[in-house]
Amino acid sequence: MPYHLHFGEADPLRIRFALSPLWETHSAVRVLARPRRQGYHLPWLRRIRGAAQGLELAPLHLLMPLRGHSPDFLYPPPLGPAASFAEEIAAVRETDPALARDDFARALAETPGAAVSDAGRRMLDDPTATVRRLADLLQAAWEALIAPEWPRLRAVLEADVAYHSRRLAEGGLERLLGELHPGFDWEADRATLTVAHRGDHVRSLDGQGLVLMPSVFTWPDVVSGFDPPWQPTVVYPVRGIGGLWTEAPDRTPEALARLLGRARADVLCALDEPAGTTALAHRLGLAPSSVSAHLSVLREAGLLTSRRYGHQVLYERTPIGIALTAPGAAHD
Repeated sequence: MPYHLHFGEADPLRIRFALSPLWETHSAVRVLARPRRQGYHLPWLRRIRGAAQGLELAPLHLLMPLRGHSPDFLYPPPLGPAASFAEEIAAVRETDPALARDDFARALAETPGAAVSDAGRRMLDDPTATVRRLADLLQAAWEALIAPEWPRLRAVLEADVAYHSRRLAEGGLERLLGELHPGFDWEADRATLTVAHRGDHVRSLDGQGLVLMPSVFTWPDVVSGFDPPWQPTVVYPVRGIGGLWTEAPDRTPEALARLLGRARADVLCALDEPAGTTALAHRLGLAPSSVSAHLSVLREAGLLTSRRYGHQVLYERTPIGIALTAPGAAHD
């Protein structure tokens, strides 16, 4: 059965995109326990194998049933468009123990025997201590598995948001929802977004709008089903996941490198999608201060534009910049 999200008159005006490092951390932990999800992420899995072996993830995995409810409070819809992990995990630590216990009970009921296991009983008997322990485990997972890769992950997530924001501006809500995922079906006459999924969930947005959140580690699934008090949210697989972990080949034309200088030309050619200074520095192996200086010069020369997204400034090539980096645009 699918998800059905019913829009009211004001809800299309309150659609926003958001990113969540906490969600990526939770989803990465889930990938470790789900072999079918690992295909695109094998290079990452090889890199973090040793770090993952040092983590005690069993309590988190117990609350990740193959189907059905997982505790919303552990990875809720993000607080803002670009909340930090520190902000998100602080909110987890402040969860009402009564709400947490209800979430534990629902999740444990999805796996036969989980609620009466020793670990399950401890969770239900002392939800306050369990919330604290799970938050500590998510913090450790973030530091070991995600934080070292976050510049790369954030770059691809922000590029997805920039791309789909443009598509929304160009074609409106119907085109956007039709392109986000093959499982999306926008029924204009009923003002309803139907999302194909192994579950049954109906929710009226009631003026709260909808959060659209790209995710790296959620692939290949779409996730929704958040109940009140959480913001209605749909999590969908990010664009560009196929090349996420591969190193980009050197595509800087020699003539362009001679014209602009190698490092500056590399920065221009690396902007296939909008990106910020930190992500570019991580991708190119340059100091952020050097990348920032190159970006300023390229923008002043009319080859780039910039715009703010949350705490980040994203850079994007202008038509002239695109022309200079196009294959065959420069010849020796």
